[in-house]
Amino acid sequence: MIPLRTPIDALRPTAIALGSFDGLHQGHRRVIAAVTGPPPDAGPAVVPPLVSAVVPTVVSFWPHPREVLHGEARLRLDLPAEKLELLEPLGIEQLVLVPFDRDLAALSPETFVQQVLVEQLDARRIAVGENFRFGAGRLGSAADLQRLASAHGVEVEVVPMFSDAAGRMSSSRIRRALAGGDLAEARRLLQRPYRFRGQVVRGRGLGRGLGWPTANLQVDGRKFLPQEGVYAAWAWQAAGPAMAAVMNLGPQPTVDPTAPSAVEVHLLDRELELVGSELVVEPTALLRGQQRFDGLEALSDQIGRDAQKARDWLSQHPLE
Repeated sequence: MIPLRTPIDALRPTAIALGSFDGLHQGHRRVIAAVTGPPPDAGPAVVPPLVSAVVPTVVSFWPHPREVLHGEARLRLDLPAEKLELLEPLGIEQLVLVPFDRDLAALSPETFVQQVLVEQLDARRIAVGENFRFGAGRLGSAADLQRLASAHGVEVEVVPMFSDAAGRMSSSRIRRALAGGDLAEARRLLQRPYRFRGQVVRGRGLGRGLGWPTANLQVDGRKFLPQEGVYAAWAWQAAGPAMAAVMNLGPQPTVDPTAPSAVEVHLLDRELELVGSELVVEPTALLRGQQRFDGLEALSDQIGRDAQKARDWLSQHPLE
């Protein structure tokens, strides 16, 4: 896997794709292609490959600037460790996270270019989307970056926004699809399945008592999760086979209405001891929303129906 680095220990000189790249949708990949060479399906407008002396690099900020400046929680479609796996096939050789704090936020566009991009990262080429903003007060535009970087002999490629029939491609569209439980649309926009992972922790055993043992997942709180509800899903341990599952995401209105939202995965037709291991989950279809039942027996009966729906769906939609 490619390394995750700070600006101080980054390999240099660099060819930088600069931005948040959350979700790595088609628009993001066009920016990345500008520093790695054309992907197999690229058109002639994509810039040619760079000389091998530079290190193709994605540079992002962590945490998100709005978390630091405005105290807003910014959930991510891809956490840094997940992003490493996605960037490597695109020809990127390192992911550099620039620590974002108020000192960095106060840098003028000119100082940011000189201190971070030129001095720290030894950038030889930079690619950004046309809506890129930087510097104190977000005063710097992509055109400003071109002008300032050129004074240091650094070429900047400004990549036009990518649009499809529904409009401009954006991470916000992917979040809206997930928030609506539309896994098919999220997959179309991402051009890959949506997945998350979590550590299996010991629960209260309520599912086992109902005859439906579940793996209770502790998911990184910075990860964007889809709409609450019951899903057909695939789940697997590292290097292990994919297993058919039904997943509940949300609270437990019948068992304990006061309990916080949780991620519970029941493996269909198999039972494994998973506590302490990491589980990767790929929800594929929303079966129903959250609802309260008149007692545990009614809940158990509904889980049985959910499990059968999940079996039927997954048998017709195998993992790719």
